[in-house]
Amino acid sequence: MSAADMAADDSGGAGASVIDPLTGLGNQRRLREDVCALAAERAADPAPFTVALVNLDGFKPINDLFGSMAGDEILCQVAHRLKACTPDGSIVTRHDGDEFAIILPLIFEAGSAERIGYLIKDVLSAPYDLGDRNVRLSASLGFAIYPFAGEEFSDLMKSAETALYRSKRRGRGQITVYTREIAQEMRHSTQLEQALRNAIIHDAVDVHFQPIVSLADHQVLGFEALARWIDADLGFVSPAIFVPLAEERGFIDTLSETLLRKAADAALTWPRDLFLSFNLSSAQLKDSSTASRTLAILSAAGLDPARLELEITETAVMACAKTANAIIGDLRQAGVRISLDDFGTGQSSLGRLREFTFDKVKIDRAFVSAITTDRVSEHIVRAVISMCEGLNLKVVAEGIETEAEAAMLDALGCAMGQGYYFGKPADAAGTLRYLYRHYQDLSAARHKGMMLSG
Repeated sequence: MSAADMAADDSGGAGASVIDPLTGLGNQRRLREDVCALAAERAADPAPFTVALVNLDGFKPINDLFGSMAGDEILCQVAHRLKACTPDGSIVTRHDGDEFAIILPLIFEAGSAERIGYLIKDVLSAPYDLGDRNVRLSASLGFAIYPFAGEEFSDLMKSAETALYRSKRRGRGQITVYTREIAQEMRHSTQLEQALRNAIIHDAVDVHFQPIVSLADHQVLGFEALARWIDADLGFVSPAIFVPLAEERGFIDTLSETLLRKAADAALTWPRDLFLSFNLSSAQLKDSSTASRTLAILSAAGLDPARLELEITETAVMACAKTANAIIGDLRQAGVRISLDDFGTGQSSLGRLREFTFDKVKIDRAFVSAITTDRVSEHIVRAVISMCEGLNLKVVAEGIETEAEAAMLDALGCAMGQGYYFGKPADAAGTLRYLYRHYQDLSAARHKGMMLSG
């Protein structure tokens, strides 16, 4: 390691503590000292060693729920478990908050790092004893191998943090060993994030609209708003990429509100009996101000709340059920309708129908696409339609691509559908042209019917 890294060891003064007072482990200063010492020891023949970062998933809610003393007790138990399960010669430190660092002198390559990672993850997932109760936690881990992931202390730790960040992005209890490919992926995500932020600022993210129709007569009932982004350098960027990125990086509310304003303005040009369907993200269902901000956008645009239908997923609802329920209640009281999207793909959708008040259910395209060829999918769709009829819920089938699918869904009693068979998403101007042709076709069909009946 460099002279700068070595000099940093003395930056805190001779009397600076290297011990974390809560757990008795070394602290960040001790981590730097030990990593630099190990690198210096191996300078002549730079044999690899590994640094791991361990972060507890969901620690803050438990800390908030049970109090700081319980949180401190969990951290002490984590420290004890880490010391007990790591190989001889390893050094465990408390890096920051609920994050720990481990120096693994005898872990030389990615496979060994992953194996010790799974062991640590399993050990930390066992219940924690808080006296009158037990709690469970998971842990995410990021590994960086010296000198491949960085010869300087700061570079090595940055690589470990990059690996940990990628683990956290992938969900709870994930393990990542830093590679140059991961670094490249992270740089690409950062570049994409910056491009998206600039696109939002310059109003370059557009809204397209896909028709939702009556399956009985194919009359248009409304449109679902869908985000579309074409970047000058990146070209078309799928919403499956940039919407989760905006949510992950914490600016989904800005993106969503920008799109809702555009969608509301477009809806004002449609016949007044058509509704606008719009998606809310899981992040918005955790924010208690979502209802008031949504209604303020409608008010500014002049769109009747009764014409808005908000689509939410079961996963989004359950991310923060109490807050989500309050948001749903406030929006429905104002006249906004709520639709449960992707029905059938969650863990306990039937329970959600009982616990929350919805107006509509959307059957996921995974069932619709197989309805004419797979009897299981047909029976699932039939059961959902029957159940929703009993609960007085409207049903929309997503992803209809053929006349046979549309006909079967209509025969099963599904009232509404959307998909490429009825129309692909189009921008605001294209949607108006679609409506013009649609009403011309309806008028011609009615006129033909009158002539035949006459």
